[in-house]
Amino acid sequence: MSDTYPPSNLAAIDAAHHLHPFADMKKLNADGTRIIQRGEGVHIFDNHGRKYLDGFAGLWCVNIGYGRREITDAVARQMNELPYYNTFFGTSSTPATLLAQKVTSHAGERFNHIFFTGSGSEANDTWFRMARVYWSAVGKPSKKIVIARKNGYHGSTVAGASLGGMKYMHEQGDLPIPGIVHIGQPYWYGEGGDLSADEFGLKIARELEAKIDELGEENVAAFVAEPVQGAAGVIIPPETYWPEIDRICKARNILLVTDEVICGFGRLGAWFGHQHFGVEPDLAPIAKGLSSGYLPIGGVLVSDRIADVLINEVGEFNHGFTYSGHPVCAAAALENLRIIEEEKLVERVRDDIGPYFGKAWAALADHDLVGEAESIGLMGGLQLAADKSTRSRFDKPDQIGALVRNHALANGLVLRATGDRMLASPPLVISHAEVDEMARITRLALDLAWKELKS
Repeated sequence: MSDTYPPSNLAAIDAAHHLHPFADMKKLNADGTRIIQRGEGVHIFDNHGRKYLDGFAGLWCVNIGYGRREITDAVARQMNELPYYNTFFGTSSTPATLLAQKVTSHAGERFNHIFFTGSGSEANDTWFRMARVYWSAVGKPSKKIVIARKNGYHGSTVAGASLGGMKYMHEQGDLPIPGIVHIGQPYWYGEGGDLSADEFGLKIARELEAKIDELGEENVAAFVAEPVQGAAGVIIPPETYWPEIDRICKARNILLVTDEVICGFGRLGAWFGHQHFGVEPDLAPIAKGLSSGYLPIGGVLVSDRIADVLINEVGEFNHGFTYSGHPVCAAAALENLRIIEEEKLVERVRDDIGPYFGKAWAALADHDLVGEAESIGLMGGLQLAADKSTRSRFDKPDQIGALVRNHALANGLVLRATGDRMLASPPLVISHAEVDEMARITRLALDLAWKELKS
């Protein structure tokens, strides 16, 4: 491809024809697109030959790293045997059938069924409809409202963006749609004030109970949240938060939905985030790590409570996608899960590389620019602060985050910035030496940004 389209031409072609997601296209076209040519292990290479350590695993998803020929071979075999067929009209395929069995085998006793989608956004749209259909089928049709969290992220489809609590997304397209309301997020550093983390965790969790009382329990279908907020900045909830949320949902007969799109498949050192936090959801959208991003596929884990009603009471559930259970994507996911199992990557995150990463990441807290460095499994959030002693923030958080991110990128490390928080989420196969390199470049980026700010 690079021989056909020289590097200088690719950016121009991209600017002329390609509209990017979540992008200011005028600015992007002026700056020029970075064309990524290939990947190997935890590294990516652009079409100028520059090498970057991918500290973000693509978009939270390349759990097994780049260049795994096992998946390439599995996909080629399936393409040659059956490149596509649907799962409508009473049909399935061998990969889709076996993948349903494989995923649910790791999801816990309450999850024995899965509904396949093409992405995490589609998965969130799916459970949203599924929850309303469930309550109608059991004779409670008024239970329609879904409670979600401010600053949560659940995709960018109309329902997904509405469920998410990102104001800048709601401002485009008249969102959220009716029937979705939002409560506070468990962001102690930014919003905890004088409360301890544990006190704040309980306070924010109990906003759910207050909102249910306000709306009427008979009108509330579900509460949805990410086990750890990803796009918001890797916001790890206080230890008191999830047990209280679980208690409230059970006591008030509200479906609990944990969005596992980022946290699933080993990211936190458990197969799923709800397992790490010890909660029992009724529905759980998944994607990303399901195939390590090699091909697009997602789904919804459906608890027996919901599945039994869908199967025995609903009749036809009028929902689905052309690519639900796509055989080639399912083959990629099956091989991905085989690799995760065989190489014990979930256990590795829990017992080895997760704690090693956590120690290296926590050491960055001594930097003058860092107010807090927290991590869980192989997810890290770095809070930038104008004054760490008072937890005071910069007036223009987006600019300070972008400054650190750009210095990291210029030195060969991909990090993400969400406002004044730096985000890391490397592949689960990252080595100790590569974690050290991540930490070294991150510190260098902080040093360069701090020097620039002082000058």
